Amino acid sequence: MTTSTVKTQTSAPYWAGFRDGLPFILMAAPFAMVFGVIATDAGLTLAQGMGFSVLVIAGASQFAALQMMIENASIAFVLLAALAVNLRMAMYSAALVPYLGAAPLWKRVLVAYLNFDQTYIVSVARYEKRPEMSVAERVAYFFGVATPIVPFWVGMTMVGMLAGAAIPEAWALDFIMPIMFLAMVAPMVKSLAHVAATCVSISVALALVGLPSGTGLLIAAGAAMLTGALVEMWMEGRRK
Repeated sequence: MTTSTVKTQTSAPYWAGFRDGLPFILMAAPFAMVFGVIATDAGLTLAQGMGFSVLVIAGASQFAALQMMIENASIAFVLLAALAVNLRMAMYSAALVPYLGAAPLWKRVLVAYLNFDQTYIVSVARYEKRPEMSVAERVAYFFGVATPIVPFWVGMTMVGMLAGAAIPEAWALDFIMPIMFLAMVAPMVKSLAHVAATCVSISVALALVGLPSGTGLLIAAGAAMLTGALVEMWMEGRRK
């Protein structure tokens, strides 16, 4: 099979992914801009903030790490907070192996870099709907979904940082961060395990609010994950 033939076969899946990824810029753009504004308010330089968005591309973990930085946490706690929030990416990666595991190494590296909520959810739905897709077509579709989202994420981060530099400190935009977290978390609370984990995380975080450097948040996150897992196991046992 010639190179031109492969390109022809993967072109249609790529543009299909591009079209399916386009609607997500409506969420990514304002979210990234808010991150840029808060990053500037937290004291990050333009290079630091842009590096954050280019290297991580994960809004929830970026906000979590930024919150820890605002609280003057050590670098170890900042990394732990980001890792805890992004643990779901490991599950995403494992779920993608049956579909993309046979792809060349350099493509799998790019998939790992571009593996975030939107690309994973949209791509897996497509793969399940069309099991006849080849590995090359699946990879092309995945990249297509990421193409409109990533530039907007990075670009709007810059817009937010440039705009944030012009916003007076008296405006105190710190309140936006907890509001954004509530907006992200609320739609995810769909089962008893989610409700239990949410209640435990809130209770533990409030009880340990006096601990230094955001330590309470990390303990609350661990307690919430343990609670969710235990409730899920209990529910599975009742179904049997």
